[in-house]
Amino acid sequence: MNIRIECTYRTAKGTEAFFRSEEMPAGKGMVIAEDLERTGRAKNLVFVDGYDSSWTMKEMKGYLKGVETEPHNVTVYFDGGYERETHRSGLGCAIYYEMNGKPYRLRQNATVAELLSNNEAEYAALYMAVQELEGLNVHHLPVRFIGDSKVVINQMGGEWPVIEKDLLRWADRIDEKLNSLGIQPEYELIPRKGNAEADRLATQAMNGTEISGTIELIPGN
Repeated sequence: MNIRIECTYRTAKGTEAFFRSEEMPAGKGMVIAEDLERTGRAKNLVFVDGYDSSWTMKEMKGYLKGVETEPHNVTVYFDGGYERETHRSGLGCAIYYEMNGKPYRLRQNATVAELLSNNEAEYAALYMAVQELEGLNVHHLPVRFIGDSKVVINQMGGEWPVIEKDLLRWADRIDEKLNSLGIQPEYELIPRKGNAEADRLATQAMNGTEISGTIELIPGN
């Protein structure tokens, strides 16, 4: 989670001024805030997250302690495939994260029959990935969402408007879920070959092979 520090600073002679820091990771913000408090001159110090919610020092310490035992440093790869002839879609996502000092990978795919286009399948894959994040209890964190769909990445990132009603429905569902989880999304477009794992999961779903599971990633393997 990224935060800003806000406080009132009072000099030895009693002159006061309000300060607001630049945005920074919560851990770095805690180090700076603790240093400010040691001066004895910082008053009413709070942390403000990306949703303009305020956190006290005690609340932020509790959050940072909890992060150690919850998924963090989360990166999501997603992809959707669509067969025009059968109207069958395959969805795939691979989620990389850290927890308790160890790296993990979750993989999930699914077959869907009622979608109408490849773009809709891409959106459905992203929504499936967000649902998996909810299952992992990922919340109040920045998360990187990586895909090869220019439409989804640019529309969800705010670069392009969402005009099609079918896609707007998916975009609204995704935004609503992300907001409820307090997730700060960062969207990144990559070439198709760079998204091979999620693409393979989507293809396997369309071929009838179900993949679902989480493993600890062992360095060197």
